[in-house]
Amino acid sequence: MYKLKFIFLIIFCFIFYSCAKETEKISIIKEKNQEQEMITAYQEAYDMLSRNENFNAANKFLEAELLFPQSEWAPQSALMASYSFYLQNFYFEAISNLERYIKTYPNHKNIPYAHYLIAISHYEMIEDEKRDSEPLIMAKKKFNYILKNYPNTDFALDSKFKLDLIQDILASKEIYLGRHYQKKEKWIPAINRYKIVIEEYDQTIFVEEALHRLVEVNYKIGLISESEKYAKLLGYNYLSSEWYKKSYKIFNKDYKDIKIKQNRNNKKSVIEKFKNLFD
Repeated sequence: MYKLKFIFLIIFCFIFYSCAKETEKISIIKEKNQEQEMITAYQEAYDMLSRNENFNAANKFLEAELLFPQSEWAPQSALMASYSFYLQNFYFEAISNLERYIKTYPNHKNIPYAHYLIAISHYEMIEDEKRDSEPLIMAKKKFNYILKNYPNTDFALDSKFKLDLIQDILASKEIYLGRHYQKKEKWIPAINRYKIVIEEYDQTIFVEEALHRLVEVNYKIGLISESEKYAKLLGYNYLSSEWYKKSYKIFNKDYKDIKIKQNRNNKKSVIEKFKNLFD
């Protein structure tokens, strides 16, 4: 009886081992088939992208990712899907998929590019100074993130350039709002907007107009001393500016043309010069 049980045990072990080997073999074949399907889907998506069928390409790249998420092709497919959405101007879809990519594949080699593409997508949604500021703010935040975390990349170089452009746009928004308040004779809000430009955006082209508007508004409400201070600051930094000429005319012949030799090697900001002049 004991021998019979032993024989049954040997037969069972043999059958179990054979089944296990067969299951492993089927699993390997299935995995290879999945990977091959994914590669095929990826190639189809890439061909669509080459034909400018961007939306269809994006969906095909996502399909390729889902076919074999464990594959090394999966993160690349997710990233290419986002790029395809971006090319189609589907910026919200691109950003959403990129954020998912970053969470799903945090150690992938192309993570810096994903952050950059998010920033560019926000940047592409920026309109003129009259529209919503959220894309500006989000783009600025993301470009700064790239400069901080990936300073030695090409993405950082372009991020710096884009940040300069964003500063100009933000300054133009403040000028636009300042003019609006000035037109409505809401003097304090107008002054506050113009001050934001000279304090936060003093390296932009809009600082000259902001200084002139401060001359204009302060003179209008009778704050002659304040008006003169801003006129001097404008003359000190932008003596040949058309805005300085306009400010000069506000005071007519009673206002002396203060000719101050400009020190072009002085790298101080406008607001620092302002404090030095009138402290």
